[in-house]
Amino acid sequence: MTQYFLTVPHDTATEPTMESMQEFDPEELAAVLAAVDAFNTELKDTGAFVFAGGLNPPSTAKTVDVSTGETRVLDEPFVEADAYVGGFWVIDAADEDAAVAWAVKASNALQCRIEVRALQEEPEV
Repeated sequence: MTQYFLTVPHDTATEPTMESMQEFDPEELAAVLAAVDAFNTELKDTGAFVFAGGLNPPSTAKTVDVSTGETRVLDEPFVEADAYVGGFWVIDAADEDAAVAWAVKASNALQCRIEVRALQEEPEV
């Protein structure tokens, strides 16, 4: 089995957070949360679920850089971008087609784009 990283992109301009989600229509929010819960349950029931999480927006990021020999901790994301990863799943899937099928379900649950990328496997020594 290969592990795949399914990411949930967000628009940098809006930086949705748990607090801002409280401003959504309560019925719409409840429907999305129920759909995501059902998706997570299906992942777990089939053994595809590895782990998942939501990320705070880039404005909360710290970037650590020791490339100059000096430790610097910056209060900023490592790159400025129009979109960022707001959440993710790591899943086990037989192949890319299976991972894409899971991403279709995630996209339907969240009503947004989902990116699919395989995790690199360890090189053979």
